Amino acid sequence: MRQHLLRLSSTVASACLATLAPTLALAADPPIRIGVISEAQAVAGSSIGPAAQLAAEEINAKGGVNGRKVEIVVYDNHASAAESVRAFQRAVNEDKVNAVIASYISEVVLALEPWAGRLKTVMITPGAASDVITQNIAKDYEHNKYTFHGYLTSSSLAELVCDAAKDLLVTQHKMKTAIIVSEDAAWTTPLDAGYEQCLPKTGLKVLDHIRFSPDTTDFTPIFSKIEAQKPDVMITGISHVGTQPTVQWKSQQVPIPMFGISSQATNSTFWKDTNGATEGVLYQAVSGPGVAVTPKTLPFVAAYVKKFGNNPSYSGYTSYDEVYMIAEAVRKAGSTDSDKLVAAMEKTDYVGTIGRVAFKPKGDPHVHGLRTGPGYITGLMLQWQDGKQVNIWPKNLASGQMKFPAFIKLSSAR
Repeated sequence: MRQHLLRLSSTVASACLATLAPTLALAADPPIRIGVISEAQAVAGSSIGPAAQLAAEEINAKGGVNGRKVEIVVYDNHASAAESVRAFQRAVNEDKVNAVIASYISEVVLALEPWAGRLKTVMITPGAASDVITQNIAKDYEHNKYTFHGYLTSSSLAELVCDAAKDLLVTQHKMKTAIIVSEDAAWTTPLDAGYEQCLPKTGLKVLDHIRFSPDTTDFTPIFSKIEAQKPDVMITGISHVGTQPTVQWKSQQVPIPMFGISSQATNSTFWKDTNGATEGVLYQAVSGPGVAVTPKTLPFVAAYVKKFGNNPSYSGYTSYDEVYMIAEAVRKAGSTDSDKLVAAMEKTDYVGTIGRVAFKPKGDPHVHGLRTGPGYITGLMLQWQDGKQVNIWPKNLASGQMKFPAFIKLSSAR
């Protein structure tokens, strides 16, 4: 009888362990949770969440990271810094995320940066550009080391725009004068300073510098002032203001090309959003439809279009890459411990959709900013032509040449 009870007890115990095994394994291997705080309703920010989800699905289909799945938790911040802070606190304290991808708006990221330090949580931006983000890390590394800049800083953007301007505007079309036209925002302060420094070096004399409120709804007086000065080109810094300047540029038949940063123009919906007014607009980007920046670029775009029905904006490319970069950091660190993740992220050397990604080291004025230049991120210059985004620079990646609507009068034809 006693032997029978022992055998029964052993059988029951084995059955219980077998039943509990999947639960125990699940408890031992929780998902890697990545919070995504973004502007779901904004043209430039709408790709951030979907692209991150696509990357997670691909990683999970290949077995995850060290046997763990990647889970994306999305928060719509409604373009509000205050809502973003609340979302960040909820993501870390309640939803227990291991890292955060946050926003294309510099003001939002600057509001979140101290919280990343306070809550010791790795945060990377897929689109904010303000140099102040990386400058803050350099000033107080121990507190702000949890923040990474996954997009180009404004000063880097200015240099890349000037590189393209020298080839496309000065060399090809003999342009000599420019007016800087940008929205008054945190990200454009260093951008404009960069423009003012590098444009004269390309051969473009800056005639004026116009900054307008992102809430501006009527650009008629602004464009009239610009036309009166007869510059060869407008060098732009446009993002939060949306479609209005582009629509009025067309409706007012402003005969001067728009060339520079136009974040909304990176999204494939911009043609429809402006009813075709974007025809001829030239804009800088890190990637674009049909441009094989790396072997990963076009497969990502194809997968994104298949799943979501439209091309991603610039911050979609970076958000997608950043999920892979966080996953790789977890794999290398063998942990989701924040300090170990920081150390692993600092060693990032990853070929993504926008080029080879590596971060500037501790001691650099822009620590945790992206390395740029040959071998790293070089950027593109695209133009909207007949409803399509066509890359025209650099030459080795170009799929077309500049052309403009009839109302544009190039300097050589004036």
